[in-house]
Amino acid sequence: MPVKINTLEVENVKRIKAVSLTPRENGLTILGGDNGQGKTSVLDAICWAVGGNKFKPTNAARDGAYTDPHIHLTLSNGLVVERAGKNASLKVIDPNGNKSGQALLDSFISELALDLPKFLHASDKEKADTLLRIIGVGDKLAQFEAEEQRLYNQRRVIGQIADQKKKFAAELPSWQDVPEVPVTASELIQQQQDILRRNAEKQRIRADLSKWKAEVERLTNELYDAQQFLDIAETEAQGGLEDESTAEIERSISEIELVNAKIRDNLNKAQAEQEAADLSDQYQDLTAQIEGIRIARRDLLNTADLPLAGLSVEAGKLLYNGKAWDCMSGAEQLRVGTAIVRRLNPECGFVLLDKLEQMDMKTLREFGQWLELEGLQAIATRVSTGDECSVIIEDGYIAGTKQEQPPAQAIPKYVPGWNNK
Repeated sequence: MPVKINTLEVENVKRIKAVSLTPRENGLTILGGDNGQGKTSVLDAICWAVGGNKFKPTNAARDGAYTDPHIHLTLSNGLVVERAGKNASLKVIDPNGNKSGQALLDSFISELALDLPKFLHASDKEKADTLLRIIGVGDKLAQFEAEEQRLYNQRRVIGQIADQKKKFAAELPSWQDVPEVPVTASELIQQQQDILRRNAEKQRIRADLSKWKAEVERLTNELYDAQQFLDIAETEAQGGLEDESTAEIERSISEIELVNAKIRDNLNKAQAEQEAADLSDQYQDLTAQIEGIRIARRDLLNTADLPLAGLSVEAGKLLYNGKAWDCMSGAEQLRVGTAIVRRLNPECGFVLLDKLEQMDMKTLREFGQWLELEGLQAIATRVSTGDECSVIIEDGYIAGTKQEQPPAQAIPKYVPGWNNK
């Protein structure tokens, strides 16, 4: 059975003078009161008692106290946890008589149960990673992260070498108007021979130039004579050469073009329809593939042992009933966070919540009802003295108890020194 807190007694811790209460076994126990009265000090005392010295407040002892801090808890598994004395040393009493200590508490106490806001305020990626680790893909995720780190380190080394090479190159001298690669004597000789060959070719062309000029002059004279004969022939032909009509042929061509245009329109339409049909088939095929992937992803999460129905991970974000974290209500966020934190250590049956004054009454009721259905215990603080509060903390004492069913039991104005009874 998950371990819960049966009774709690705190004296001289931070703002607490003396508080003794019995939280609800299941559901929400709200410590109400004004600011600075000691509500959060109660949660800090619980964290210190069961979570170890890493949760010890910086100034644990109450200012002006005549006796040392003292914390006494009884847990549902029968253990008694106590911190007392000048050093507030831990004492864990096992009813079976076995020796025990912080290691035993750590085996069933979830660190995030003592600090749920740490999960609630985590990034989207951190929340998603926590869920994936719970459902058994943490090792695969760790492999990805290790590979990413390896590539990052490799890229960093390459970047450093590149910067060094760039700096080295900038310090080297540079010259203009020189070849890009070294030149040898044989290459220069080859270039000289190429120039001599080109000069010889040019000399040959110049020698043939006069011959071509004479040929052009001869052809020019022949062209003049031919032009004279052409002028005479055109004059003689003007009286008997009339153009023939092409109207009939043009009409036939026009009709053929009209028919062919219609045929082309049909072909184009058929081709367009076929292309549209092919694209539609491709679209449907892709849609089926996408849906298949979505179904496979849903099946993977549905078959996984999820801490809360409706949880999923998409694009590296934690979703609940399809909603991202910032789109969830306050009650949904608390429900998701509590369920995941509980799954991290199922043996821990309680969570601590600070500053619930941001939640309205409807949200408080929904969250409390869910806790009862899940068999979870939550101890929370709220700046309020309303009927939703289980007890009211005033000046380090319990000032009153709200009569709810079942009520959280409390001892008002408890007298210092009860821990010695």
